[in-house]
Amino acid sequence: MSAQRHHGLTEQAADTAIDQACRMLRLPTIRGQFPDLAEAAKRDQMSYKGFLAELLLAECDHRARRRSERRIKAAAFPREKPLRAFDFDANPNVDAATINTLATCEWVRKGQPLCTAIVDRLTFDAAIIETGTDSYRLAQTKARAEQATTG
Repeated sequence: MSAQRHHGLTEQAADTAIDQACRMLRLPTIRGQFPDLAEAAKRDQMSYKGFLAELLLAECDHRARRRSERRIKAAAFPREKPLRAFDFDANPNVDAATINTLATCEWVRKGQPLCTAIVDRLTFDAAIIETGTDSYRLAQTKARAEQATTG
């Protein structure tokens, strides 16, 4: 394709050019979703910028999803356990709202520690050496949590 603009393309020629450009630029999501998104943009009288934003966001979302899937596969976890598959009804002691809030990972960005569950996962099938003392950090975390609920 040349750098010049092509005026007066037929609909079929435009579709072919879009398909070819998406292949060259490696934009598989835009290539696949373009016809449906173009039709929706026309129907909803979307602006050019709005339509372009929809296309680009669809590509970005799909790439983020694929990147996440690749990372999970590369981690070689023994079995897949997605949070969306957790049965909160079968585990009434687990607060769904708390878990879903933790799933946003805001606690990581804020540098806050996390709930015993991670320690349980990390220590599963591991050699544990008991020191006979309570964890200072755990005691401090519990004290802060109690202060937050009482004061």
